[in-house]
Amino acid sequence: MLMPGVVRELGRGERCSTQYVSPVGAFAFLLAMAAGAGGSAALKSPWPVIAGMLVGFYLLMSIKVAAQWQKVAVLRFGRFIGLRGPGLFFIIPVVDSLSSYVDQRVRVTDVKAESALTRDTVPVNVDAIVFWLVWDAEKSILEVADFIQAITLSAQTALRESIGRHDLAQMITEREMLGRELQRILDEKTNPWGITVQSVEIRDVHIPTALEDAMSRQAQAERERQARIILGTAETEIAAKFSEASSVYVNNPVALHLRAMNMLYEAIKEKGSMVIVPSSAVETMGLGGLLGTTSLGSRPQ
Repeated sequence: MLMPGVVRELGRGERCSTQYVSPVGAFAFLLAMAAGAGGSAALKSPWPVIAGMLVGFYLLMSIKVAAQWQKVAVLRFGRFIGLRGPGLFFIIPVVDSLSSYVDQRVRVTDVKAESALTRDTVPVNVDAIVFWLVWDAEKSILEVADFIQAITLSAQTALRESIGRHDLAQMITEREMLGRELQRILDEKTNPWGITVQSVEIRDVHIPTALEDAMSRQAQAERERQARIILGTAETEIAAKFSEASSVYVNNPVALHLRAMNMLYEAIKEKGSMVIVPSSAVETMGLGGLLGTTSLGSRPQ
């Protein structure tokens, strides 16, 4: 049996409180006792104290308070008669009883799936969080015994089922899609309980270390392949440009000679450089004059 003010743990990190004595009821009890004691002192009789004690005990057990975000079910002789809260309300002691107070704020539940196999048989550990709230306190109290634990276990089961339907690459790159799918599955299951799942977020996907190394090597090989493809494409484009240039030079020997002379000039203009040119090239392109002029220009004045 729960003592006054006791809070019992439900699920994983969630709480559902049962409040037998409210602060307002305790204050009313003290006032009744003080009034009875004053009356007994004035009348020289013990009856006012007894009456004040009885009235105070009644007020202590009948006055209840629910916070702005709380709802509680009132059961009269075990039958549901309605919800109370938020604010101050009264019950009949002994006749009426209260369920656990239901928090109707948005709550977060941490869900983990360890060593679950993906569709491509890769063991993964998935960590997710579920955002949910109670929109109908009556259903959540009367339809399910422990809705917090039901939410947690349902989320774990749905997460494992969703992991088994997707490949590892999808789980890593399409987390939002996986979260929306889990939200839809959970919402369909929890709506009859008066609970709605607002969203599911996949926080992390852990894979084995050996698989991480293999994926790293695969990515490195893929980058190297792309680099080789880019280099080959560049070589092809360069060869195409050279082919276009050769079609220009084949019918224009003067342009070819000028290009060759420019290449030689660029090679010999650097100080200390040496270029060996065949005599046939010198005679063909008339490079003698060019070389002499260059050597004269390089002498100090």
